[in-house]
Order: sequence, then structure tokens, then C-alpha cells
Amino acid sequence: MVASNHLEELRRDVLRRVARAFLLDENPGETVSKIPFILRPKNAESDRCCTYKDRAILRYRCMAAMGFLLEDDPDDSAPLTDYAALAWQRKNSLASFVISACDVACHGCVKARYFVTNICQGCVAHPCLGACRFGAIDLINGRSEIDVAKCRNCGKCLECCPYQAIVKLTVPCEKSCPVGAIIKSAQGRAEIDFDKCISCGRCMRSCPFGAVLERSQLVDLIRLFKDGQNVTAMVAPAIAGQFPVSLEKIFGGLKKLGFAQVMEVATGADVTSQHESEEFIERMERSDRFMTTSCCPGYIQASKKHIPEIKPFISETRTPMHYTAVLADQENPGTKTVFIGPCVAKRIEGMEDSAVDLVLTFEELGALFEAAGINLAEVPPTDLGAGASKEARRYAVSGGVAAAVLAGVNGRVSLNPIPISGLSLKNLRQLSSFAKQTCPGNLVEVMACEGGCAGGSGVLGERSKVTKAVEAFSDQTAPKPVP
Repeated sequence: MVASNHLEELRRDVLRRVARAFLLDENPGETVSKIPFILRPKNAESDRCCTYKDRAILRYRCMAAMGFLLEDDPDDSAPLTDYAALAWQRKNSLASFVISACDVACHGCVKARYFVTNICQGCVAHPCLGACRFGAIDLINGRSEIDVAKCRNCGKCLECCPYQAIVKLTVPCEKSCPVGAIIKSAQGRAEIDFDKCISCGRCMRSCPFGAVLERSQLVDLIRLFKDGQNVTAMVAPAIAGQFPVSLEKIFGGLKKLGFAQVMEVATGADVTSQHESEEFIERMERSDRFMTTSCCPGYIQASKKHIPEIKPFISETRTPMHYTAVLADQENPGTKTVFIGPCVAKRIEGMEDSAVDLVLTFEELGALFEAAGINLAEVPPTDLGAGASKEARRYAVSGGVAAAVLAGVNGRVSLNPIPISGLSLKNLRQLSSFAKQTCPGNLVEVMACEGGCAGGSGVLGERSKVTKAVEAFSDQTAPKPVP
């Protein structure tokens, strides 16, 4: 897939090169150690102040691509060859957090605030002064100025300025984070407050300097292949629209890559739908006020860290990823299960679920295909088999999970769905009010990413195109009989 910008292209290039080194080279550590110098040779045009800073950042990118938390790096003296050896030898690839902040790459943006531009006309009305309840605006030399120490970022001055002379300066990573987990260090660099972080990956996608990096499990998967392990790929429904070929060819490419079996996670979603429907009926019959879905790991993390009052209302049904992993082990006992999807937060769920061994994003899968020299257009298609239901294949888009539960309930109790498409501070407060006060519906479907999994942080395709592709693929499937 074609990258949409230079940073995306660079991120994928590093993933490809690291994957290729471990797939094809006898001494991958030596190959990886050369990546910063290959991508930024002497006298090359640099993205930052100099070639040397570019190389330092690329070193950290290689570390993250090999699965390391940058915050655990004591200094920058350890060579990449050492990290490559550690990556190949480790037993547990992730034991903590799944995203990492690279302070060297951080631009040190100013704190988000409101700012008076030179468009200010110094008008006689001074509406901005009257609108500010905190006394943060003064007239200096005939023009308005905002005292940052007094400003509470309410935005009233921006709303009332007749010349639109006031603008809001935003910091992309801070703005994108729905839980305020991006903080500033004493040096003004971005840091992640892991006590707040829900691993949604939005900051990673939004930072135009690429200062937030994802810890990959590519090396761990390659080691499974080289050890001759039986490995099952569990592919999430949002795979539709990620590559410009049919799903049958993608499955064929996965087999060529080294997976012994390939399963649709939608098969596990059918199990989730059945259990969640039964649980919903049981809750309504005992007069519970409402139930929320439980499939989204970003939402589950948010509930634990930010809205614990919602916990009694969350469905206890396990996710499609879990049920697919259970089915995979039943069909091939001892197989290693690898979830492949659009979600960074799934790695947190994978760490907590003994049935799941590894989690990869679609972006990482694309890097693997290219590293292995697999052209999906030339791969013979693989039969999808019986597959999953239409409802299960729509789990990837907002409203899909609720529709599947509605079909499973089949009129046995009344169901009034409430969609939460994308977590935000406003939506978190809304969920809290549902728990503490009243909820206008009785089934709340929560997706951390806007538009559902199709808008996840590990995707290759655009959300709108992926959504259409998911819907088109599910429409090809006949609905399964309601149990």
C-alpha cells in the first residue's frame, strides 16, 4: 500500500528492513545496525537539524520495531546488534506497555493554548475582554494579549472575536489522546503517563514528528517460523480494504509467509455474538439498566483507569480474538496463535490472554509481505471455507457489534442500542453519567476508534474505504440462522 506521507513511508520502511534482516540474513544484528546509516548516509538531506540526529532517531525506530520500550533504554551507547540478540533470545516479547515515546524525536511543541494573532484590530468593543471570566486578556499597545498563566482554555475569546483574530494552538499528540496521557517532561518533551494510557495508538498516528513509536512483535513471529512452530493467523474483519486484492489471496499470502492455518476472527465473533446476546437477555430479565459491549480493548483499558463506575455494566463475554484462539487450539492443539488486526491496544489484551501468543497490525503484516518478497497479486487464492456470518464480519464498523447482538436476541427482549463511536473526554463523561444516572438505551456499543476498528491505529487503508470494503464483503455472506 502507498504511504500517505513521508513519516508513514519512513515508519514502514524501517519495519520492512528489520523484518527482512531477521527473515533472510544470517546475521540480522549486523544488518539492523546499518539501517540508520543506510537511510541517512553521509551528506544526505536530513529531516532534522543534522544527519546525526536523524540516525539517532532511526536507531530508536529500529529498537521499537524489535519490540523494545524506549523508556527502558539506559543510554544510547548500546549497539543495535545487542538489542537484536536480545530480541531473538527473549521468551516474552511484551510484559508491559505497547507504545513508547522517543524524546529525541519530539519537537517540544508549545503547550496547547489560545493565541492572539496580528489580525487583532484593537477594536473599541473589546468583546474578548468581556468574554473572559478569568481576567486573562489585557490590552497592550492597543491590541489584546492573553496571559497564559491565567488562561483556562475555555475558548470564549475565540468565539466572540469579530475578526477571528484569536486561534487555538494545538499539540497533535495531546489533542488526539482521549484520556490526557501525554504529558511534558521538564525539558518540554512528550512523555506517556502509563497510569492513564489506554494504548489506543492515536498519539502514534497523530504526531507529525513520529515521536511515539509502537513496540512490534515482528521478530517474535519470525522466530516462531524459523523454529518450525505450527502458527495460526487469526485475521480480523477489518482486513477487507487493507490490500488491493481479495481476501482469498491475502489468506494465500499468509500461508506462503509461513502460517500453517489462517482463520477469520469473525468466526470467533459469531461465538461472542451468541454469548453476548444470551448475557444481554439475562441482564434485562433481572432488570439491569443497560449493558455495554466488551470487544474493544481500548475501551476496557479506559474503563479500568478512568471510569471504573462503568465496570458492572460491561459484558462479561470474551472477545472474538479470544474465542478464535480457543477454536484454533481445539483444531490444532499446541498451535501458536497470532492475531492480525488494526488495533495497537489488542497487544494489551493479548498480554492478558493466555490463549493468544502474538499480536500484529495490518501495517506490520504489509511490511512482512514486502520483506518476504510476496506479491499478493500473484499468490494463488486460498479457500475461506465455511467462513463466518454477515453480522460477525461487520464487527469492524461502528454499529456492527450491536447489530449482531440484536440479531441474536431476535426479539426475545427489547433492545435499544446506543453507539459510542470513538472515545473522547466528552464520551467518557457520557459513559460515566450512564453508570451514575440514566442511560437512554439498554445496549451501549463502545468503540475507542472513530468509525470502529476500520479506523484503528494499525491500518493500511483509509477508514472510509475500509468501511465500504468491510460492508461489501459482509454483504456477500448469507446470514446464519439465529440459534
